[in-house]
Amino acid sequence: MAQCNASELAHRLAREAEAVCRQYLSNGRRVGRYWIVGDVHNTRGRSMYVRLFGPESGPGAAGKWTDAATGEHGDLLDVIRESLGLVDFRDAANEARRFLSLPRPGPELPHRIHTTTAPTGSPEAARRLFAASQPISGTLAETYLHNRRIDVLRDVGPLRFHPRCYYRAHENAPRESWPAMIASHRSRWTHHRRAAHMAGPLRPRQGAD
Repeated sequence: MAQCNASELAHRLAREAEAVCRQYLSNGRRVGRYWIVGDVHNTRGRSMYVRLFGPESGPGAAGKWTDAATGEHGDLLDVIRESLGLVDFRDAANEARRFLSLPRPGPELPHRIHTTTAPTGSPEAARRLFAASQPISGTLAETYLHNRRIDVLRDVGPLRFHPRCYYRAHENAPRESWPAMIASHRSRWTHHRRAAHMAGPLRPRQGAD
């Protein structure tokens, strides 16, 4: 394989971002458009996120990562070096070239579960969205609030986190899936869940790349 510089290696790794994360950040998992893990040393946790999709460069580029707990950020070549404890750049570059030469496994096929579709905006759709969400403790939503200095979280049962909530920037925009906070609203009279509002999507701050 032809030798290439650090920038070209980083771009090639970014095209295989999820495969890189599964190999070198195996203690994390995919959440929507991100890979979530504890830190660049492959510690279990949720404070570091890696962009799996995006342009090759600039804001929102694929393969860029940020650790919300420390402010550290970098690319996938840094992930390889730090996760393996490599000191010499040549060793990290050689490992990246070795990885890029490996065959890729086929995509995992999801198990299809046939369910009826609830009308958009209906109480049933709200119930399903809230049921599919999870408590915010230990999630990207908690990190999002912490980064905005909202640290005292009490009585937040109606506030939950969904890793892949559908979102449109405007009526004619394509549908995307993003991590989001979900807020539940109940009827004053019946106390039945009447609506679930998406408080998001949880996009990382500009300049995090």
